[in-house]
Amino acid sequence: MPTAVSNVSRPIRMRVDSAALRHNFTRARQWAGAANLWAVIKANAYGHGQFQAARALDDLADGFALLETENAVALRERGHRQPILLLEGFFAPQEIAALARFDLTPVIHAPAQLEMLAAASERPARAYLKLNTGMNRLGFSPEEAGAARQRLETLGIRHLTLMSHFAEADAPAGIGAQLRCFGSFAADLGLPISLANSAALIRYPESRGGKDDWARPGILLYGGSPFADTTAAQLGLRPVMTLESRLIGIQTLAAGDRVGYGGVFQAEKPMRVGVVACGYADGYPRHASTGAPIAVAGVLTRTLGRVSMDMLACDLSPVEDARVGSPVTLWGEGEGGAVDADAVAAAANTISYELFCAVAERVPRENA
Repeated sequence: MPTAVSNVSRPIRMRVDSAALRHNFTRARQWAGAANLWAVIKANAYGHGQFQAARALDDLADGFALLETENAVALRERGHRQPILLLEGFFAPQEIAALARFDLTPVIHAPAQLEMLAAASERPARAYLKLNTGMNRLGFSPEEAGAARQRLETLGIRHLTLMSHFAEADAPAGIGAQLRCFGSFAADLGLPISLANSAALIRYPESRGGKDDWARPGILLYGGSPFADTTAAQLGLRPVMTLESRLIGIQTLAAGDRVGYGGVFQAEKPMRVGVVACGYADGYPRHASTGAPIAVAGVLTRTLGRVSMDMLACDLSPVEDARVGSPVTLWGEGEGGAVDADAVAAAANTISYELFCAVAERVPRENA
């Protein structure tokens, strides 16, 4: 007879905490003052699940901001009635009818979009007009803004908001130069504004606006800090995503033994090494070097050597009770302990945004 195959799956999983997401949105509301808040759920809610995030925030968010028209339509079809902002507007003429039908608000950032709107038989009732104030990605130059506004109003789109995006709200340079550029034209146009991303919302009250204006928190909603010098915990934020697994092997090394591909880690003394069921095919950054924080059985320790496709190694020296099956937290708050995602990202020379967005489809997901 053939050997029976166990139904027990590989132990890695990703868990999303809706209560933590709601907590973080409440913190954003405290920073925002009178301003309205878009909950930015682009990129599948930064990897957390667009529909799960929208459901968790449905009674809190003033609106949802994302990229794709089809995903905005899907929100409408699931019953979400808040305003929905399309952060890059639309990409093709055939999308425009859906904007009108489902009451979606596109960001208009280029002359080509104006031409597509002019040729359309149906148009949305409202739009955002984006200014390029120095980031030099999308947006009209301030000198072009007046003509673009007039064109939109001629096309019957009279409910307009003026927006821009800060390049260095999280850095020492700050927002001063861009805010001055924006302000010199915004005053003349007399429109509501939308400026503040997560970093600006926290550190620059002057960017938040008032009761007719909108801020756009993103990473802070998911428990990541937008700042290199301030942790999420210091900002009063809670981790929303936890990536966790278990030890599937333990090796005892002598001094001089090496670990993993390339043998880039070499033991200086006898030690125990744990093997974790998580690798770069699961979304853990391959370029994370020895020393990335990881928690095993409630004890914070470090990774060792190169990350493999399906496994990584960790130092069990401080974890006396570790055994095969012990819980491991890669980031977030799990059975294995607590690990700051921003600290893991820093060890991999990246940002927590990338960690969250990169978790692979093969990782089972749970919603708490």
